[in-house]
Amino acid sequence: MSTTPAHPFSTATGTDVRVRFCPSPTGTPHVGLVRTAMFNWAYARHTGGTFIFRVEDTDPARDTEESFVQLLEALRWLRLDWDEGVDAGGPHGPYRQSQRYDIYRDVIARLTESGHIYESFATGEEIEARNVSLGRDAKLGYDNFERDLTDAQKAAYRAEGRSPALRLKVPTEDITFDDLVRGEITFPAGSFSDFVVVRPNGHPLYPFVNPVDDALMGVTHVLRGEDLLSSTPRQIALYHALIEIGLTDFVPRFGHLPYVMGDKNKKLSKRDPESNLFLHRERGFIPEGLVNYLSLLGWSLSHDRDVFSIEEMVAAFDVVDVNPNPARFDLKKAESINGDHIRLLGAADFAARLVPYLAAAGIVTEPLTDAEQSILEAGAPLIQERIALLGEAPGMLGSLFISGDALVHEADALASLPANTAEILAASSAALRDIPEADWAHELVHSTLAATLIEGLGLKPRIAFGPLRVAVSGRKVSPPLFESMEILGKAESLARLHALAAVRAG
Repeated sequence: MSTTPAHPFSTATGTDVRVRFCPSPTGTPHVGLVRTAMFNWAYARHTGGTFIFRVEDTDPARDTEESFVQLLEALRWLRLDWDEGVDAGGPHGPYRQSQRYDIYRDVIARLTESGHIYESFATGEEIEARNVSLGRDAKLGYDNFERDLTDAQKAAYRAEGRSPALRLKVPTEDITFDDLVRGEITFPAGSFSDFVVVRPNGHPLYPFVNPVDDALMGVTHVLRGEDLLSSTPRQIALYHALIEIGLTDFVPRFGHLPYVMGDKNKKLSKRDPESNLFLHRERGFIPEGLVNYLSLLGWSLSHDRDVFSIEEMVAAFDVVDVNPNPARFDLKKAESINGDHIRLLGAADFAARLVPYLAAAGIVTEPLTDAEQSILEAGAPLIQERIALLGEAPGMLGSLFISGDALVHEADALASLPANTAEILAASSAALRDIPEADWAHELVHSTLAATLIEGLGLKPRIAFGPLRVAVSGRKVSPPLFESMEILGKAESLARLHALAAVRAG
């Protein structure tokens, strides 16, 4: 890795590693943003280092308090805890940029005094006109021509009513760094010009406040999206100046994480539904499943294993193993992995996680009644092996919590009924009535119906039990039929068979 003794890159390892997640509170958290947070968190936990959560809220036109609260909610839901930062405190606060303007003013003054930043009065139109007059492309940009303005020239501009922006004097040599994900990258000298760090109104810009905060907070590794790669040489240039004024003594290591792609291999946009983190939560993703899947967007535990715990990911994660190629968000694969994690949950934990979804659908109350709790404990194990999202639970279990007269038979379920449905229902009801109430259990219900319909009437199981499933649940797809009938009880099960027979007769 190319560097100079005067501007060394961080050599921090182990517990000295300090990473940060510093989003702007604009809009709903999206999966690409969360993936960045997760990789930073995992690297800190893997090394035993420190994870900092800082909020870059200096754009009042776009930043909202609602989005800030959602960022907190997102990290907490995914269990990405932070060591320093918003709500956690720490030695380098405050951790919201909107509360750090006094700090920035002090750094600006020091850089101005040292000559690293200078006043720039030229407008965009004047810069273009200068390029044209010198025979260059008008859009070539600023050529650093105000570095040596005299005091008289500055006074003349002020007399015209102009207020200066402040620009950083960039190095005149190549800027090279060893990207942790992409290897050595060089930006040749002259590939970018002195850039504005403070607007004429005195407002410091992102290319200034972001590195300043990182320097003051001792950040050793900057892991961020590939879309920010073009700004990295500017940040390193500013770091050189910050080192020279004694604000820090190293440049952090950079690692630029791959794009997350959506359909048709286009970069996943905030407007794409699958980018909305909370939409995934509403549909029934669990933190374990979503964190597992998002970690696969650029990294893998091994070539032949996609399902693993958060603890296993932390134990194995190293940013140098991240693949620089774009990663595609595959919703079906994400759901499949989520289903695998649902099946790893303990029975009581799984049942408890269903409650908010059942309550949101109006199926149960919160807190649950004793009767609802009993049905949930009996019914949840019936679907744990069958669903990929917790949001499927209301449809699967809803029929167990209501009385038969409230059951709605879905249209596609009714359309699937065979021509001999009336015969099946009549034979089933007659056979089931002979089971004593005390002996009503799914094993006996199953064997009784099998003897009656399959052996007695010579029906195939799909034809025999399909009408019973529709009668009991109102759906073509439901929890296991006989276990459902055990939960409902003899009287309710028979009532539902009778109700469907009446619907068919009517």
